[in-house]
Amino acid sequence: MQQIVQSSRLSPADRIAMLREQKLEETRRKIALFGHMDEDDYGTVVPPEDFRWAPTANHPNGCFYGAEGWGRNFRSLMECYPAIAEPPFALAGRCVLFMPRLRAKMGPAWHPDYSFDHLRGEQEMYGIIPGIGADAHFAGDYRIGLALGWGGLLRKVRHYRTQHDHTKAAFYQAEEDAILGIQNWVGRLAAAARAAAARESRPELAEDMRLLADINEWLIEHPPRTFREACQWIAHFNVASRTYNRDGAGGQLDELLRPYYERDTAAGILDDETAMLIIASLLLIDTRYYQIGGPDEHGRDQCSRVSELILEAAHRLKIPANITFRVHEGMDRELFRRSVRYIVADRKAYVRYSGDRGLVEGFCRNGFPPELARQRIATGCQWMAIPGREYTLNDCVKINVAKVFETALWDVLDNRGRTGAKQASDGAGAEFRGACPDGGGPSVAQIWSRFEHHLRKAVLCTARGLDWHLDHQKHNEPELLLNLLCYGPIEKGLDASDGGVEFYNMCIDGAGLATVADSLAAMEQRIEREKALSWDALARHLRDNFAGAEGARVRMMLRSSERYGAGGSLGDRWAVRVSRLFSSLVKESPTPGGRNLIPGWFSWSNTISMGRVVGATPNGRPAGAPISHGCNPDPGFRADAAPTALATAIAEIQCGWGNTCPVQLELDGGFGDDGDVADMVAALIETHFQQGGTLFNINIVDADTLRRAHENPAAYPDLVVRVTGFTAYFASLSREFRQLVIDRLIDQTASEPGEPARAPCE
Repeated sequence: MQQIVQSSRLSPADRIAMLREQKLEETRRKIALFGHMDEDDYGTVVPPEDFRWAPTANHPNGCFYGAEGWGRNFRSLMECYPAIAEPPFALAGRCVLFMPRLRAKMGPAWHPDYSFDHLRGEQEMYGIIPGIGADAHFAGDYRIGLALGWGGLLRKVRHYRTQHDHTKAAFYQAEEDAILGIQNWVGRLAAAARAAAARESRPELAEDMRLLADINEWLIEHPPRTFREACQWIAHFNVASRTYNRDGAGGQLDELLRPYYERDTAAGILDDETAMLIIASLLLIDTRYYQIGGPDEHGRDQCSRVSELILEAAHRLKIPANITFRVHEGMDRELFRRSVRYIVADRKAYVRYSGDRGLVEGFCRNGFPPELARQRIATGCQWMAIPGREYTLNDCVKINVAKVFETALWDVLDNRGRTGAKQASDGAGAEFRGACPDGGGPSVAQIWSRFEHHLRKAVLCTARGLDWHLDHQKHNEPELLLNLLCYGPIEKGLDASDGGVEFYNMCIDGAGLATVADSLAAMEQRIEREKALSWDALARHLRDNFAGAEGARVRMMLRSSERYGAGGSLGDRWAVRVSRLFSSLVKESPTPGGRNLIPGWFSWSNTISMGRVVGATPNGRPAGAPISHGCNPDPGFRADAAPTALATAIAEIQCGWGNTCPVQLELDGGFGDDGDVADMVAALIETHFQQGGTLFNINIVDADTLRRAHENPAAYPDLVVRVTGFTAYFASLSREFRQLVIDRLIDQTASEPGEPARAPCE
């Protein structure tokens, strides 16, 4: 970096390299001050030492709620928010805090006047993450803001305020406060850029800062006119919205920027190297979930020169980022292959892939036309949304299906077959034989029947919780920022959570698929087919958490049963059956309030917290250990850990309604030529999507490097991994979270966790 600084004139490529070094230093500082960050990197920076702000309560409990509380506090915050503008960035603004985390120190996150205590019993019983009070996790349409600018949005709010009576006054005042606070901050960004220009000794950077000051002064009131102004406006919204409630949804970035790029390059005021520097600054300021490529609503591919520049900027920057490449039949195949080559060569996991066919066909099953389904794009960890038109809460609502299974299992084991449970309503075919005669002991069929009973109750409880959220979230935490980029909320005077947008497709994700499928397979194989274990012995060893030599032997026997992911195994068949049951129960009916439900499988990193509340399970998993990750087979699912087997297994359990069931693939990149690996990965991704897959996350790292970094993370500050839906510096994760990645890669072929192994390529 010192050599770059001393050069006669900094090129855009030099500045991108400087940005990368600055990012590493920012991350070191955050870890030193705040400890490990077991979540998305977000692009946040440490606040200046002299920054002080405290929110104001509007409730007797000392916290703030509703439009008045959020609008007033957000405006107050933005009017003193740090205005950061400095070289080598080509854009201004950084995020330093999240309002919800400050608010959490004041009082309950959910408005106490709208208690959901009537639901808590079953939520705890079934390990439900209900989503009540969850924010963001849907997507605005940036085109609204880019067309109007902050001044136009303010005029829009004021216009529609005159169209409604006094009952909407608090809503509109809060929206106005939000915009006025942002405009104040943008004005101070302009001043900060001018101050940076005055301090800068390098003429090209001083001139660039003066231009940045002019840009921000223009954007206080006016919409963007140029490529750089458009990126700066997006950065404004990203920082403000991230500050407001951690909103991380992006959009179809290549199409958002393409018109500005084409105008500027035709006018001769923008070259590709400068465009990449601007994009790199945008990617570094916030780790938004952007999509590139994929079809437009009519099926035409959207790849353009801007798509290439986004990919190239991420390749040069080499930091945690979240770019989704949409794979479809008419895609730019060369750009797709290049993206795969980059993630193989860079080992940074900043690209992942979504499958157009499975997503579109699935969403159409809900009654939507293909033209609308194609507009539902990747905007989060595993979530899809129609920008500006759809409210989803994707990734906020999960059922711990392993906990549901545990409840069903002990219903039967504690009653020794005297539950009166009948065989599962869909019958137990020859593949799942083992039903007992009336009056006999436990059976897999009885457990399955109780599992269906409890899972139906869990889904209903979750649906009732979603209704409660949608009925009362406006009193708790309105979506003041995302409302501005949606079609309807400002026009109607209704929050996006309260009927303001057009579509409500509420996500319910299952978690723990492999834990349940492998448990059912182990019981069928070892108890009912082979008679190698009795029901009494299983119950005893589960209660004792496989203690002692005999417990260890039984645990090994259960773990070595036919597992999900092995290919044509009992575990595979049970996984399909569990997923079909979960999907059918979620789709059995809308919520009691009439909202559409869409199933998926995703755990995020909740595998750790969800596992803590589940005792030992018949797949040999110890009590309190993490449940299985998303819809992946557990590590050690088959002797060769073949990626093709993993991808095929996950294709077969897709829910099929438009939400995702992601592949999380870990490959040891230290075993072959990068070009060969890239070809194999590209073929695997395409094949998975042809089979109906929806989302493909991939880590390619060297196993030996990962081992060393796990023990001494500070020695590997630039090692980036995809933890789950998000990417992060490995050094920023706690040991527990690093272990999640270690287990998936190092232990892919191990029969026991912790036994080192390398995942082969095929």
